[in-house]
Formats: sequence, C-alpha cells, structure tokens
Amino acid sequence: MNPQHHKHDWPPLRKEAVQAWQLAALRQYLRRTVIPFSPHYRELFRENGVNPSKLHRLDDLRRIPFTSKLDLAGNVRDFVITPDRQVLARRPGTIARALLQGRPAVAEGFEREFRPILMTSTTGRSCDPVPFFYSQQDIDRLSLAGERIMRVCGATREMKMLNLFPFAPHLAFWQSHYAGTAFGVLMVSSGGGKSLGTEGNLRLIRKIQPEVLIGIPTFVYHVLHEAVAEGLEFPNLRKIVLGGEKAPEGMRRKLSSLAASLGATRVDILPIYGFTEAKLAWATCPTPADEDPSGYHLSPDMGIFEVVDPKTGEPRGEGEPGELVYTPIEARGSVVIRYRTGDLISGGLIYGRCPHCGRIVPRLVGDISRSSEMKEMHFEKIKGTLVDFNRLEHVLDNMDHVGAWQLEIRKVDDDPLELDELILHVNSLNGANRYELERQLDQRLAEETEIHANRIVFHTAKEMRDLQGVGTQLKEQRVVDHRPKSLVATGTIPAHA
Repeated sequence: MNPQHHKHDWPPLRKEAVQAWQLAALRQYLRRTVIPFSPHYRELFRENGVNPSKLHRLDDLRRIPFTSKLDLAGNVRDFVITPDRQVLARRPGTIARALLQGRPAVAEGFEREFRPILMTSTTGRSCDPVPFFYSQQDIDRLSLAGERIMRVCGATREMKMLNLFPFAPHLAFWQSHYAGTAFGVLMVSSGGGKSLGTEGNLRLIRKIQPEVLIGIPTFVYHVLHEAVAEGLEFPNLRKIVLGGEKAPEGMRRKLSSLAASLGATRVDILPIYGFTEAKLAWATCPTPADEDPSGYHLSPDMGIFEVVDPKTGEPRGEGEPGELVYTPIEARGSVVIRYRTGDLISGGLIYGRCPHCGRIVPRLVGDISRSSEMKEMHFEKIKGTLVDFNRLEHVLDNMDHVGAWQLEIRKVDDDPLELDELILHVNSLNGANRYELERQLDQRLAEETEIHANRIVFHTAKEMRDLQGVGTQLKEQRVVDHRPKSLVATGTIPAHA
C-alpha cells in the first residue's frame, strides 16, 4: 500500500534521483558550513586536497578520509560547528536578510542555527563518553526524524505511549521525547528502572494502559516478564518499540509471546536504529511475524549512508553486507563526516519500494552487529580463540527456553596469573529441564563460537535482574569482565566488557 503523503515525508524518488539530490546538498553543506566553520574538517580537507565541487558520485566520497571514535577522543571541540561572524556578515544572503528583516532577526536566526543548547553523550562502554552538541536547528531535525519514526511505525495520535528509556543525556531518550512532541501524542516518560524500578513502571502501565511501550529490549523484557509473573493484563498494548541495543529475532519472539500472555493481540515489535554521532534514529515498519523485518527506513534528506568493506574501506554494492558509514546533511553543533560506525549490516543498503508499507526510501536491511564487539579471549586450552560476541548474543537470545542471561569473564580463583574462564548465567523459561537446557547451551556455544562455558549457572528472574543491573545501570550488563583491572589496563589482558 502507499502511505498517506505528509508534508514532512521524503518524496518517493528513484535511486539515481536520491543520490543526485544528496550529493548536491552535501556539496553545498561542505562548502558553506563544514569547511569554513569546523576546525577539524577545515584542516582535514586542506591536507588531503579534497574539493567538494568534485563530489559527483557516491563513490567520490572515498576522497574524504574516514572519521572514527579515535579521532573524537579528547578533541570534541574541533568537531563543533563554530561560525565566524565576519564570514557570515559578508555573505550576500545575510545582507539581504538584514535589509528585509532587520539585524536583530538575523542575529536570532544565527543563534537558532548555531548555538549549542542540548548535549547528549555516548555511553562510554568501549572508551570515555564523548559529548555531542545540538543547536535548535538540530533539535528541529531530531523532531522531524522522530515524527517520521512515528509514521513508519504506524502510530496514531490517539495512542498513549510510555517511554521506558532512562532519564539521561543519551540519544534514545531524547529521540523518543521529541518524537512524541513533534507527532502530538501523549508520551509519558518513566525514566526506566533507575527512576521508578520495575514495580513502579508496572504501576504506571496499569494506570495509563498505553498502546505503545518504548525502551531498551532487555528492560522491556524484564518489565513484561514480571507483569506475566504477577498475572497482570495489558490488553491495550499494540506496539513495542525497541532501541538502545540490538533486538535480535529471538528477543522479538519472546516479547511477542509475553505480550500475548498479557492479553494483547497483534502486537508489532519494532526495532529502532540510531547512534549518538548521527544525532537521530530510524525505524522499521510493521511486518508480519512470519516475515523478515522491513529494514530501517532512512531519511535521505538528513544524511548519507555508505556500506563499505570493514577491512579495506572500499564501497560495497547495493544489498551487500558491510560496515555502515554515515555523513549528515545540514547538521549543526557536533558534526562528523564519513563516520565509521563500527556497525555491520548483513543485508546492506537497498533502494526501492518497501514491500510492507509501500514507502520508497533507502533502507538498511538485515541484522546490525558491532564490529567492535569482536573480542580476543585467551583461554589456555584454546589460545588465541577469536570470539564473536555478536554471534554469542544471537545464540542466547534465539533459544526459546532462555530468558535473561549474562556472560561473565573472570580468572580461575580470582588469581591474576590463572586461566581465563567463561561463566554463563541464565534464567530458564517455560519449565525447561535444566539438565537438557545446559546440554543444549553447551552444544550451541561450541557450534557457533568453538568454545565451551566453564560453568552454566541458573538463576531466578530476580537474581538475573540484580546481576544485569536492571534499574541501576543505564543499559543492562549482558557481558561483564571481572578479571583484575590492573592486567586489563596494562594490556596483559584485552578488555572485553
């Protein structure tokens, strides 16, 4: 079906027209905003002899060096768009606006465009948190992206929504907040587990009976699991929107089952993809339970995605897997160009009509995983084994009898000179036979990662909530490293958590 057209929707255009528009907008953005007013990119473009006027095809973007997390470390101010008032004053457009509107109006316009008034931050799991700044223009972009998320997810203004993301300077909470205000829907923010705890969130759900829950997958799972355990009913629930971490097929299936146990029917489980450095997020549209998700519907007027080979950095073709690289268009505040996200997309970037909602926009299709989550773990019995924590997470999430879980890495007897050991903490579901489940877990881990857990420890749901830090941590701790920090810090042992 064709979605109802709205003035804030991206118009349906073919691939060639989309890319031509994006490159024209990017050339102007780089010439007028980024190169003149970004200290980092002014120097980078000069050193590499990059001329924005020569960017005519998507492949031409390879002339611009990548930006990575390492570039941002300790250097965040150089990535903030800081205008030169004299340069702005000399531009013909500024002079014309001053004559027509007056100098105070022009000054106010530049304040809205450039002055940072909001800050979010990375979570700091792999390095120190990095702040990202927003001007009012960026907040307008965040609101527009949020409104589009609402439309892609099939929301209506009559729905009541509960935002379970923690109160924090992170994109997930603010994207949800501004999505609600832009769309004009009742959005109640609970602050997640850190503010009200699981029981407080359950009381709030019982009171307002929301049609939509929005939150981190593991916390939403804990809330619904506890609701089922208490014999509650949430028959009004229609959509569960997930962000902040991966939501693999197994997790979505378990959430759907929990919703059904609460009396809800035909609940859409909708993953959202976003990252701090982009300063906005993208949604999947409702998809039948027996079909693959539709892919993340992009806003091509707000930024350009590339998919590159994660090893060589060379561009991949349409629909081919690779690492996601992002460049914003017309962002202000903190800006990164050709940013290597470290995120791997299994189905690549595709164009054309979505088979489910009918929108004609670029889409990111398939599973997204973190290349930075590839960890080298040195077990004495299998030295140098490379363990892909992405695959481990999918194995555990996709097992029907496994609820909450945590992977713990520590030293035998807590002796810094002893061998590494891997302990799997699990909450079993549906009256599973623990002996059989332990055998299946050990077999699946060995098949997928070529390692065995040293121990598998079963816990109650409450014990798992305590282990994961539900209600005390910003994100639930699913992989933890309890080895001596002194060895990790000196590089004797690689850090994992």
